[in-house]
Order: sequence, then C-alpha cells, then structure tokens
Amino acid sequence: MPKYDWPEKSKRAVLGKRLSKLDSPDKVSGRAKYASDLKRPGQLYAKFLRCPYAHAKVVSIDISAAEKMPGVKAVKICEKKGPGSEILWALDEVVGVVAVDEQTAEDALRKIVVKYEKLPHLVNERDLSKAGDRAKPAAEQVAGDPDKAFQEAEVVIEGEYGIPVITHCCLEPHGQIVEWEGNNLTVHPSTQNVSGLIGQFAQPLQIPASNIKIRMDHIGGGFGSKFGADSWGLESAHLSKQAGGKPVKTFLERDAELVVAGVRPSHFARIKVGAKKDGTLTAWEHQSWSTGGPGGGGMAPLPYVLNIPNNRKKHSAIATNTGPQRAWRAPNHPQACWLTFAALDDMAAKLNMDALDFYLKNISLAGERADLYRRELQKAAELMDWKKKWHPRGDPTAGHLKKGVGLGFHTWGGRGHASEARLTINPDGSVAIDIGTQDLGTGTRTIIAMVAAETLGLPMEAVKVNIGRAPDYPVSGASGGSTTVGGVSAATRRAALNALEELFAKVAPSLSAQPTELEAAGGKVQVKGNAAKSLSWKQAAAKLGVTPLVVSGKNVAGTAVSAADGKLTDQGVGGVQMADVTVDIETGIVKMNKFVAVQDCGLILNEKTAESQVSGAMIMGVCFSLFEERVMDDVTGRPLNANMEFYKLAGIGDIGDFVVHMWKDDPEQDARGVIGLGEPPANSPAAAIGNAIANAIGVRVPQAPFTPARILAALEKKGGLSS
Repeated sequence: MPKYDWPEKSKRAVLGKRLSKLDSPDKVSGRAKYASDLKRPGQLYAKFLRCPYAHAKVVSIDISAAEKMPGVKAVKICEKKGPGSEILWALDEVVGVVAVDEQTAEDALRKIVVKYEKLPHLVNERDLSKAGDRAKPAAEQVAGDPDKAFQEAEVVIEGEYGIPVITHCCLEPHGQIVEWEGNNLTVHPSTQNVSGLIGQFAQPLQIPASNIKIRMDHIGGGFGSKFGADSWGLESAHLSKQAGGKPVKTFLERDAELVVAGVRPSHFARIKVGAKKDGTLTAWEHQSWSTGGPGGGGMAPLPYVLNIPNNRKKHSAIATNTGPQRAWRAPNHPQACWLTFAALDDMAAKLNMDALDFYLKNISLAGERADLYRRELQKAAELMDWKKKWHPRGDPTAGHLKKGVGLGFHTWGGRGHASEARLTINPDGSVAIDIGTQDLGTGTRTIIAMVAAETLGLPMEAVKVNIGRAPDYPVSGASGGSTTVGGVSAATRRAALNALEELFAKVAPSLSAQPTELEAAGGKVQVKGNAAKSLSWKQAAAKLGVTPLVVSGKNVAGTAVSAADGKLTDQGVGGVQMADVTVDIETGIVKMNKFVAVQDCGLILNEKTAESQVSGAMIMGVCFSLFEERVMDDVTGRPLNANMEFYKLAGIGDIGDFVVHMWKDDPEQDARGVIGLGEPPANSPAAAIGNAIANAIGVRVPQAPFTPARILAALEKKGGLSS
C-alpha cells in the first residue's frame, strides 16, 4: 500500500502554485452552460401560484379554468397544499402549472381560484417581548460562577446587539429541468449536491434510485442553499410526468428566490461582560434570540473563539411566518463573531484600551490556537498599520469625515467529506479522473487536476477531469461546510498513488528496477533521482497493453490518517480581519478604505484560488455589513424588498482595497494537510467593519447592516450601550 501523504514542499511541481481556474475561459466567454441556460427538445415551462398571505388555511381550490386553456399541458395542486392545509409563509407554492411557454403558464395561474382563511402571523423578531409563545427558550447553560464574577468585576458593560435575516441571493436562481423517459428520470439541476440528489428524488417519486440521472456542469451560486431536490423540483417532476414526460424547466422568479429559497437566520443578544481594570476578561452573560423562519433559530456559539470563564447563556428560538432558513456560509458563525466582538470592543473602549492590545492580553482564552491567533493578529496589524491608525473611540480630527479601524477573528472546521475518485490511465497515456462532485466556481475542477498532475508527474493539461454526473461517476459529498476541497483532493491523491503503484509494477522490469524504486516526475517514469534511467509517460502507459488501468481512491469522512501513514486532510482553521473605514457623520455613509484578512487553512493547493475564496468572502462580508437586510411588513406579512432594487448589495466601488495574506510559510500548517477555506473568512467582516465604525464616530451602531439611517440614529442616541 502506498503512503498516502503529500509530497514535500521542495518537491512540488504543481501544488501551491498560482494557477488560473481551468473553466475560466469558458465562463468569461459565455461557453459555459448553466442549468438555467439549457433548452431541451420539446421543453415546457412550469410556474407556481403562490400564497399571498404569511399564515393562512386553504379553504378551496378551483383549477378547472386553467386546465382548459390552450397551451397548458398540466395543472397540479402541490403536495399537502389542498383544501384544509395550512400555509406558514407568504409565497409558498400552492398550485403548479406547465405550459408551452412562460407567458401561457403565468396566464393560467391567473385563472386559478384559491380561497384562504387568513390566520395571525408574526414576521419580525426584533422585539423579544412581542414574540409571546412563538419564543421557545432553550435550557440555560452556566459555567463557573457568573454571579460572583460579576460582583467582583472591576468593570462591567452591557449592550444589545443584532444582525438581521439575509437571503442567499444566488445569481442563478434555484431550479432545474426534469424529464422522463418511461420510468427513468433525468434532472439538470443547479445544485451543490450532485451525488446526493438521486436519493432525494427517488424516495418521494417512488422510483428506484438506479432510474435517476443527474447532469450539471456549472452552478451560479449556492452558499449552502442548494443541497436539496426542493419542493418545486419534486412538483416539477410530477408535472413533467403528467405532461407526458416532456422536459419541464422551473427556475424561481427573483421575488420567490429571495423569500422561499433560504435565508441566513438573524441573531440578537443582550450581552453583559465583566473584566478587571487591566483588561482581563472574567465574566460573560447573554440572553439571545433568533429566527430562520417557522423553525426559529439556533443559538450561535457565544462567546465566540474566546472561552470566557464564568458565563451564563440563555437563548430563545422564535418561530416566524417567513420562508425557512438554509445553511449560509459558516452557519451561526458570522452572527456569533459580530455579537461577541462588538461587546468585547465596547469593553476595550470603556477600559480605554487599544482593541488589539486588549485581545492580545486575553488571547490565551482561545485555547490551543492562541499562539497562532497572536501571530495572525500581529501580522494583520502590520498590514493595516494598526498602531498608526488606531485612536481612542471617536476620531478627534476636525470635519465631518471620521476615520476608524476595527477587528475581529474567527474559526471553522473544514475537514474533507466522504468522496471517491476513479482514475483511468489509458494505454495511449491519456488520463481521466471521474468524481461525482460539483464546482461552485471555487476551482474544484482545477484542484482535482492539480493533485492528479502533481502525483503522476504530468502537466495539468494531460489530465481530463469529469465531474457533475451521477450515478455515472463515483459518489462525492455535497459542497457544504468547506469540506469539498479536502474530500476531493484526498480521494484524488489516493487514486493517483494507487494507480502509480500498479503502473510501476508493469514498468519496473523494463527499467531493471523494483516498483518501489520508481517515481513519476517531469512526464516520465524513472528510477528515483535518475532521469537517465526512465521511460516517457506514453511509453510507460503502453506497458498496460490494451487494457486501461482503472483504480479508485477514497476519502472517508470524519477520519484522519495516522501520522505514520501520512496526513491528507484536517480540520480547524482561524483568521483575523481588520477594517479601515471613513464615516461621513452628516450623511451616515460608510466608505471602506482598506480591508485586511490574514487566513490559515493548512496546506494551500492553489494560492491564487485560495486568495480568491478569501476575497469573495470579504465581498460578501461588506454586503451583509453595510447593505443586506430582508425587510418584512408587520401588517401584510410580506417582504418589502424582494427584488434587486431594494435588496441592496455592494458594488465594485463599495468594497475598498483588499489585502489578503495566506498563512502559507508555516511548516506546521503545511504539515496538517488540506483544510476547507470557503466559509471561515466570511465570519469576521461585520465585527471588523462595525468596530471600525464605532472607532470612527465614537458610538456603537448596535445593529447590522450599518446603514446611514442607523449610523445617524446612533449618533443621535449616543450609541447602544446602557452602561
């Protein structure tokens, strides 16, 4: 058995390099086809009639007029939405229609008559006192003796902080094309879960999993919201069957996308912190509440990163009549980071301490990662020129433009998921990797090719990567939790090493050597360290005869290979972010000047795509820190900004200067193996930006996003602290 480890850093020919993504030319030229771009022969279009009320009971449904319309091929009342059923959020689908074009389908929806009984609703959770029995308290958690610690604390602050519900806002909406051939179903989805979708369609449709095929080349955004077949996907499959099996295309309209396709939960908290006068943290207490829809919202990991002794935690999940939550880039961590570091920054300000010095003093509370956080904080401070820019809260310079800096730091897991790769070496020397994963745009195809090329000693263009098909390709996990890169890279590395072991056995006699004496490098199979005693890759592959060499490699989720056998993937990363902002105290407008991120992630396979993932998270962070918020109307129970005009996102002129520093020159990190990177850098932006704003204007803006209206209100009220 080969030793499953990564090559030494000095011997890497491909890994670690700054390489562009393989699919970039197709994407920038428009050749890349997303599911929403496809048009299948004889394709029909589905539309759904959606409930206008946030909470209602269906009294009656009349679809007869719609069924008689020319061009309408199928009409179906959605599962569990018939008379007597209860609707729990506005825009939930009630009836589906399939027609020859979208206009006809929309016309047919207007012919359907549904009578509802309106029921009481709750759509806003900001005021915990108004939640009533919608608030479901969890058991109180206590560590140490918080009452005694607060009595003995020399400095105590209390504040209330919040961050609202935001949507996924994928550029490509949720949807798919489904088509039948007899009892066989083919699905062309926009999904983060190619291999996993088969089971999600098979059981509800009551057909064998072997009858289902999934086909997808590209996805236009997911962020955690595109794991499932979705109710509209299953309904579309029923409608397609009803319409004779013809392809049915269903992609959500933008308003439905922003309301029913998944949200990141809100989180609010009343927080109390105790400390000594020298800045030593001694006590923490919070009462938090959140919602992600009808199921409420779970408790974020508060306090975040720092394990403050003597703490009390209370949380309530508030059930609201709004579209349900879905995982959003590091679930609960962006909320926890903001709430924690807003409160701790307020403590530092009350102590008149530099926030950087305050965190360095308490960094031992970060546990085993404390020293790494210390070094990352110091590096970020160097890149930000923190000591020159920081000042006590409130920019003292004259004029209406006030500058400030703030920081936050974060953590995440990221161990590779279960994944299997099938590697084929053909007698002509061509190489193919088949793996049932998906590329969310982060460079998964490229990483697979890099790992295979590195292992086989070939250029990247010599490796063909096949993904996005099930069950044609071996099963790979869903792209969530920053687990994809570890899973697919470990599976590919194992498959390639297994392939080399078999290939070397075929080639060794021709080189008068033992298989263990051979290596693949520079397009050759050679005796280790002796390029003169070698065969070209093509000559070596020819030794296979007429039968291709087909092998597989697996990564098993939740396991780590022992150090003796090598280590391919691990979990647990951190990072630090610092923001430099200018706030106009006359208008409340925030300008991002500079945004610094220092991020570790174990062994870096491609520095360019790694930096790109961090930059993407920072862009999303600017969006939810300064602009994004779902606004619900208490009276109608409907969203007021379910469109791209009033659901605000950052533009290129809003993000400022990004500085990304990957923690790559660290032998300890490199030796850990590959760890996922997509989620952790999305955790700190609100903390860094919100604290920079407080440093600039002298008062806390207690709730994100930090809009002009909220900044002006905070200036008027002198911030959100009660003491």
